[in-house]
Amino acid sequence: MGMTATSGSLILSSSTLLSSSSSSMSSSSIFTNYPLICAFLAFAIAQSIKFFTTWYKERRWDIKQLLGSGGMHSSHFVTVAALATAIGFQEGFGRPLFATALILDCIVMYDATGVRLQAGWQADVLNQLVYELPAEHPLAESRPLRELLGHTPP
Repeated sequence: MGMTATSGSLILSSSTLLSSSSSSMSSSSIFTNYPLICAFLAFAIAQSIKFFTTWYKERRWDIKQLLGSGGMHSSHFVTVAALATAIGFQEGFGRPLFATALILDCIVMYDATGVRLQAGWQADVLNQLVYELPAEHPLAESRPLRELLGHTPP
């Protein structure tokens, strides 16, 4: 009572499988990927808010705010939060893919609020030390470190 298959039926099954998978791949496009679109849209909105907030506070346009990192709010965090939320709505909040996105979200949030903030404070202290060096010191002319690396409390 064993199962036997002829080479013709295997070829037919394989070609059916290949044609169905290629048609499903062609119907899904990067432009219809809901989580990806949500993530990019959230990033664009977050960076635009930074751009206009800088103009409102300082009355100057700072084009670096459109793509640069640092400052409050974290566009990195907003991007992964939108990605995790969109994955949750599309795939289900009980699915392993959402759990993976949520863990990624938590890591980015921790990085933005902790590690990058502390690194910015260290850069501030180091810049002060270099500023106080005598002019003849080799490091006196070094370029200052970036101090705005993550969330900065208001």
